[in-house]
Amino acid sequence: MNHLFARFLDGRIRVYEIDAAAEGLLQPVSSVQVGTDLEICGLAVAPLGDRLVCTTKHEVVCLDRDGVELWRYTLLPRSTEKYGHMPSAAFSPDGTLVWVYRPDAMAGRGTTDTWVVLDARSGEVRAQADLKSCGHGGEHLPLPDGSRMLLDVGEGQDGSLVFAGFLTGTTLELEQYPWDDRCVMALAPGGRQFMSIDHGQQDVAFHESPSGKVVLRLPVAAFGHDPEDAAFEWSGGYLDAGTAIVTICGELEEDDVPDDEREWHVHYRVDLRTGGVVGRFDAHSRHSYDLEPLGDGSWLTTDPDGRPVRWIDRGESS
Repeated sequence: MNHLFARFLDGRIRVYEIDAAAEGLLQPVSSVQVGTDLEICGLAVAPLGDRLVCTTKHEVVCLDRDGVELWRYTLLPRSTEKYGHMPSAAFSPDGTLVWVYRPDAMAGRGTTDTWVVLDARSGEVRAQADLKSCGHGGEHLPLPDGSRMLLDVGEGQDGSLVFAGFLTGTTLELEQYPWDDRCVMALAPGGRQFMSIDHGQQDVAFHESPSGKVVLRLPVAAFGHDPEDAAFEWSGGYLDAGTAIVTICGELEEDDVPDDEREWHVHYRVDLRTGGVVGRFDAHSRHSYDLEPLGDGSWLTTDPDGRPVRWIDRGESS
């Protein structure tokens, strides 16, 4: 199945489809006009591409491929807080469910956050659970076999909480990973491993999935950098099942360097079979976050207008 994703550009939601041959600047397969004044927090496309969900601070809206609204789930009571809360949503791998993270605490709706599972056809609530978190935003990572959904809830300076959720009838069962100082960055192809970065940005770790057991941990020094001068960026992922891409960043201290050139970043390739750092990886990225590995030996960056560009690894990936 080809990879589908969406971007919000110039007041339009543009859906892109990636097949094995797609390379260079990608062209959208569909485009929906929604207006430049809409503050979109997140987008997700159903596996078959027949619908997408658009998340704002106040609602989740499901549209068909022509932009016709199919249903709307409103986050009530409506928040009066302008900043600090970014709801998110994701489809299950089979496209039958939409998982919604509600940052209710920061939105002023209640004491803790809520995780909700909606029917993707109707928008009706199938199940929900209290997360007992106080997050600004959440990142969904669906295991490909559909057995569970992972959710990384960012609590700002307080760290990050990671949950696994799965449905039992109409009950959303929760498991919480035993840490609050690691941010999950990506799932490996097949979903049997995930990558996390220490909240202090001093190491990257790779975990068995879904158990969370650490199988490899690498500090900043393993990449040849002084931890006093460099740190891991919240960027990277799996180039393929055996290769990860991580990002090291820092800031130049020289007085003669212009302010807009002080920040630097370098991407590295990690061989997950040996646990070794292979070397630098030229991602053609414009900044440290301008990198999205796709797990199939390719990755995305953006052009100066924010349009997605796909690159295919011609080097050491397998």
